[in-house]
Amino acid sequence: MRAKSYIYVLISFFFVGACVSPPDNFPTVPEINFSNISYVEMDNGVDSLIIALRFKDAEGDLGLDSRDINPPFHPFEFLRDNQGNLITYSNRPTDAPEYNPIDWAVRPTVDNIEIKDTLWVKQNPNYNNIFMQFFIKRNGNYEEFKWSDPPYYTTVDGRFPEILSSDNPRAIEGTIQYAIQSSGWRPIFRNDTIRVNVQIQDRALNKSNIISTPDFTLNQIMK
Repeated sequence: MRAKSYIYVLISFFFVGACVSPPDNFPTVPEINFSNISYVEMDNGVDSLIIALRFKDAEGDLGLDSRDINPPFHPFEFLRDNQGNLITYSNRPTDAPEYNPIDWAVRPTVDNIEIKDTLWVKQNPNYNNIFMQFFIKRNGNYEEFKWSDPPYYTTVDGRFPEILSSDNPRAIEGTIQYAIQSSGWRPIFRNDTIRVNVQIQDRALNKSNIISTPDFTLNQIMK
């Protein structure tokens, strides 16, 4: 399953100047609260799980531009051997994983040069700014469902776009709607009871608090 995510951001601005301060309860570290969750099925089989959360931030340094791919927002680290050489799939060591789209990058660009090969990589979590954990409740206990494990080798973490330019800090609050589209919701979860944890991160790499959705089944939240 390859999931696609879409972000909708509704915001309010609080201008900050020499004589104006953001509200006292606006934090430097982003603060989020759960708002809503829904599930929408489409005739073409590409269905959406939509999670809405409210946020507050004193500086407004939330969101990433699509061009933000340099450190610390680069997508991954390239692993190297003891001699400092990039590790290709054809010359991988015995402890390297088999090919999958999490651990290997096909024809990546390294130092502005396209490498016409497949390289061993380590994903950089700071490439994304919204993070999701899924849990399935069985016999009263929560077991984490890891999207990166086989056979899926994917992630439902993502990026929401830059809300304010970096040279114009202001206190902001609003709502983020995070829509994850996939044809796999029903085949994977069926009638399972699910809980989702969500966290966001600002451009200074401050992580927000973690919020949890209520327990739900797809049928319970279906629109």
